Amino acid sequence: MPSFLATGRRTLSPGNRAGLGAALVLLAAVSAVELIDTERADFVGLFAAVPFLAAVLASWQTVLGVGVLATVVGMVLASTDDSVAGMVNVVGIMLATGIASAVATIRQRQATRIAELMRLASVTQQAVLRPLGPQVGSLAVSGRYISATAAADIGGDLYEALDTPYGVRIIIGDVRGKGLDAVRLASIVLGSYRHVAYERADLRAIVTDLDRAVARSVGDEDFVTAALVEERGGTLTIVNCGHPAPLLLRRGQVIALDPPAPAPPLGFMPVAQPRVERLEPGDRLLLFTDGLGEARRDGEFFPTTDRAWRLLGHGTVGDGLASLETALVDWVHGRLDDDIALVLLEYSGPAADQAQPMPSWEVGAAGS
Repeated sequence: MPSFLATGRRTLSPGNRAGLGAALVLLAAVSAVELIDTERADFVGLFAAVPFLAAVLASWQTVLGVGVLATVVGMVLASTDDSVAGMVNVVGIMLATGIASAVATIRQRQATRIAELMRLASVTQQAVLRPLGPQVGSLAVSGRYISATAAADIGGDLYEALDTPYGVRIIIGDVRGKGLDAVRLASIVLGSYRHVAYERADLRAIVTDLDRAVARSVGDEDFVTAALVEERGGTLTIVNCGHPAPLLLRRGQVIALDPPAPAPPLGFMPVAQPRVERLEPGDRLLLFTDGLGEARRDGEFFPTTDRAWRLLGHGTVGDGLASLETALVDWVHGRLDDDIALVLLEYSGPAADQAQPMPSWEVGAAGS
């Protein structure tokens, strides 16, 4: 039984159904016109378009099936016309069926290859961005990656959360550029971070190590914006290298944790000054890449600060990010200009986090 007529164990894909339906509609329309004009088979040649129309969406088996059907119908209609033109049209339908089947075969192979590349891209992205949480040390953690391209979840945004001897440490960053080069650089930064985060007591030393890794791997105009966060004993320390400031959500308020002084991105030898805050139980912290700040519709930017508490202050941290993503996609009508990485943290309080002595530089920063 031809695949386009199969209804039992095999079902037609949406593409097959659409291609088959369009082809049959055209076949019926041309047949109706030809039957109305009974003098000569003037329109039989239009049947050659039937398999080509099916080839746009359907498999080669479906294309071949509708082409055979069009040929048979064309032969029946052409039999009422004794002219040579009628038989020439039938031959043309047969040739069109063969060509359209070949075109459909090539399209199917390309679609299969694209699907495989998309699958590999997804695997690559998952290898670079490992799942976060749900609990890292005393922090409830959730991460989310929103791709600007529906066909490919791959880009240069990065994040990671680690429970180290120096406290819970989180990084979020954004590589300049897109595609595989951006993913490669993101993997370099994350690979270095996953090593040095356990080795360096000072976040600024981690920044220096990451800056060297970026400088060795990119050109003069490439860079990575990044924010490094450390939670230790209820003390939050943030080192920001050219990255959007995290948002602290506390008792209905949203506070942008801007750095004491601006610092350039990784790759430009940043000298960043840490910002230190004391956390309260229930505090939430949103880390994000600049795709969130640049999301807009009709020239109006998404009101992140105004909506942050209402969207992020309920349920679990995963629920909060889901609400933010839904509101964001709705705001831009599903069309983002840039990828977005989101990390939402919640501090559960001192009961889950034994206080540790603060380094002297953090004590000074906290008291300033």
